[in-house]
Amino acid sequence: MSDIFTEKKYLFLLLSGVILLFGGVYIINSHEKTVDYNKDIKPILNNQCIACHGGVKRSSGFSLLFQEEAYSPNESGKPAIVPGNPEESEMIRRINHPNPEERMPPEGEPLSADKIELLTQWIEQGAKWGEHWAYQKPQPVSPPQVNSGWVENDIDRFILRGLHDRDLKPSLRADKATLLRRVTLDLTGLPPTQKQLETFLNDDSPDAYEKVVNRLLDSPRYGERWAAMWMDLARYADSKGYEKDGHRNIWQYRDWLINAFNEDKPYDDFTIEQLAGDLLPNPTDQQIIATAFHRNTMNNDEGGTNDEEFRVAAVIDRVNTTWNVWLATTMECVQCHAHPYDPIRFEDFYRSYAYFNNTADEDVPSEAPTLTTFKSETDQQQLDEIKQWIESQIDEPEVSNQKIDRFVELIRIAEPKIHGHSFDEVRNGTITSTNNYLAVKHNGVARIKDADLRGKDRMFIRSSTSSSSGVIEIRKGNPDGPMIGRMQTDESSGNGGFHITSIPITPQQELTDLYLVFHDPGNDGYLNYIEWILFHQSLPGNGQPGHEETLDNLHALLNSKETIETPVMVELEGNYRRTTQIFERGNWMVHGDTVKPGVPGILNPMPEEYPENRLGLSRWMMSNENPLTARVMVNRLWAELFGTGIVETLSDFGSQGYLPSHPELLDWLALQFMNEHKWSIKKQLKQIVMSATYRQSSNVSPDLQRLDPKNRLLARGPRTRLTAEQVRDQALAVAGLLSDKMYGPSVMPPQPEGLWQVVYSGLEWKTSEGEDKYRRALYTYWRRTNPYPSMIAFDAPSREVCVVERINTNTPLQALVTLNDPVYVEAAKGLAERILEKTPNDIEQQLETGYRLAIQQDIGTEKLEDLKYLYQETKVHFRQHPKEAEELTGEQSIELAALTIVSNAIMNLDEFLTKS
Repeated sequence: MSDIFTEKKYLFLLLSGVILLFGGVYIINSHEKTVDYNKDIKPILNNQCIACHGGVKRSSGFSLLFQEEAYSPNESGKPAIVPGNPEESEMIRRINHPNPEERMPPEGEPLSADKIELLTQWIEQGAKWGEHWAYQKPQPVSPPQVNSGWVENDIDRFILRGLHDRDLKPSLRADKATLLRRVTLDLTGLPPTQKQLETFLNDDSPDAYEKVVNRLLDSPRYGERWAAMWMDLARYADSKGYEKDGHRNIWQYRDWLINAFNEDKPYDDFTIEQLAGDLLPNPTDQQIIATAFHRNTMNNDEGGTNDEEFRVAAVIDRVNTTWNVWLATTMECVQCHAHPYDPIRFEDFYRSYAYFNNTADEDVPSEAPTLTTFKSETDQQQLDEIKQWIESQIDEPEVSNQKIDRFVELIRIAEPKIHGHSFDEVRNGTITSTNNYLAVKHNGVARIKDADLRGKDRMFIRSSTSSSSGVIEIRKGNPDGPMIGRMQTDESSGNGGFHITSIPITPQQELTDLYLVFHDPGNDGYLNYIEWILFHQSLPGNGQPGHEETLDNLHALLNSKETIETPVMVELEGNYRRTTQIFERGNWMVHGDTVKPGVPGILNPMPEEYPENRLGLSRWMMSNENPLTARVMVNRLWAELFGTGIVETLSDFGSQGYLPSHPELLDWLALQFMNEHKWSIKKQLKQIVMSATYRQSSNVSPDLQRLDPKNRLLARGPRTRLTAEQVRDQALAVAGLLSDKMYGPSVMPPQPEGLWQVVYSGLEWKTSEGEDKYRRALYTYWRRTNPYPSMIAFDAPSREVCVVERINTNTPLQALVTLNDPVYVEAAKGLAERILEKTPNDIEQQLETGYRLAIQQDIGTEKLEDLKYLYQETKVHFRQHPKEAEELTGEQSIELAALTIVSNAIMNLDEFLTKS
């Protein structure tokens, strides 16, 4: 009976699992797992299908990029996907087709049976579309409840659960010396001093490590270390790029950056000021200087180039950089077509472009607009006197303040300018090819179309003249129209160079075509070169005693040479605003539909109350509703500390990027960053470095190396090579040479001769003297076409574009740098001198001292013997060749020379060049 019952039960179960459909048989598993679109289906579509059916191509009218497109009828009139009905879905028929001519995908191997089964099940289960994880707002998650004395904070709970799931255990805690070196390098970019090491080793209190972390976060060196990281993102350089690659004066932005990190400026303010500081109410100088973030774009001064082409290139770079840095989104993929892999439409790129398209910069040699900072106390005093004059002439405080602001902006920014390349209908003149100035001869004419003179009764003009008898007439409507202004050229005012002067003009009620007509019958050649003109209001108080003197002071300030000019962002207003149009196929010369500023529909909507400018965009990005911003930043901080982010692809959180190794931890950290830490980077860093996860030993067993070679599970501490800046700074620090001087213009430490022999440039590398030779690496002059060579050897970028993550190589060139570069040889000598000072006699003690000074650890016996052998052999060599010893150190000391070679070897050890 039992056997018969068993047979019947089996037969019933089998039959109940079989459904006949149109002659086809499908086995339905009542315990069938729900197919996940993001995890199971999206990778198949991206790798096998979307190249032909996505943003770039839509073969047969079928696209898998957006849900509505995937379900829509294709060219056949039928949809390729019929939710719930795989047998009616053309997609399933084609991937199963026996004929290679019909089967999809058309090239390469057919889909595996497993992938076909997944796609079939997905459609059968309703073809539910999924939103990519990164575009979903982080949801609150509670740290896992794990029972372990290893846990230091909630970060460890997430990590420990992942380890337990794989039957792994965390590593032992790193020894105190290793941990101190690690956290000091991570938070300040420098190694600990011997005094700091001894203090920590002798401190047995429970909060000894926390006291170290607090001290490091409060150190001014902290701001320098993290500014160096951000400078790659900002593509900071002291030159403009392209062929000429001339000098750029933008170091004040670096100073702002260092201060922002040291002051722990909240990340939302940090972001808004860099993207739109100029648009904040009553912005400070520092908030305006912060906008130099996006003036780090390249500028092309080569003769014959089109200014508009390279202005457009700069705006495109700003769009790509903004989306890359803050949102880890590859928006550059959308410039020519819809995104190939993510649901971002072609138009979305130009909606983003519209936010950045209304800035006043125009790829001109002067790099206008710039913020003028006066170096002379006299100039600053004159500016204060002009403010006082305006205040004395206007009784209403509100009107007076507005006037003061306008004139301060005129003196310090002078926008909106109309540059020489904006003149048209030029007769008997030309726009120069080298710098796009307007150059005119006698009876020359040039037009400014639709000039806005409403409420403007003054024209400022920056020009150079070779004549003292010429006249410039400003006429309305045509070259013979009514004259609304007249200027007598004055050769002495220009002194052969460019000079800013101003003339009264008649205001107009509407936009007006203005014609500048030039007369000087006594001259045959070009008599005027005009760089720009600007329309403004006259200084109030005309005719009052003191007005002329104040006007002279105004002109003196406009022409002052004792200034610092920092390129900044300035928004165009009114008639000067640009219209943004789509570039057909990404071609900047072929314009399509007009678009307004906007953000992709896949992300949080833009609130209606936000302005349609950079300020609105930056506030939208920093909204707690934005799913990406906080995730991207905490992931970047994590990568800086552990060598790899929770999302390995730092610049791509899209569907082609890596999935998070610990998704719940990433969201938890993002919410902590926004809500608990109030966007404090210091608090976020402290939380991470205080974790037991961070404090683990980096020693790795063969089994762990095999199971997790990239340390994605974090069963051990980080082991990564130091950055190019840190390698150099550490060498100078242990040598006792490193300067603690902060801020100011970039310096030029020693580099090989001849690297700057570049055409079309008068720039020279003039080696800095005194302590400037030994300043931290972030202050080194950065020329894009010729970056500092030892930095490049250690994978620093040229900074022509934003670099979110440096490559990490290990090449013989790096050893050649640290063994032979004059900076490292001098550092080795400095370490040798410190060794002799601390331990004058015994060689073994000297080697132990040198190793401890360099690596903050005691030397092992085997390594001690190797270094002792090197010292003895080197000493013998120098005794036989004393001139070589003197050439190496500049001194007649065989012992110093031998110790210099040994110190050089110590600085090339793996433990010196890595953080472990």
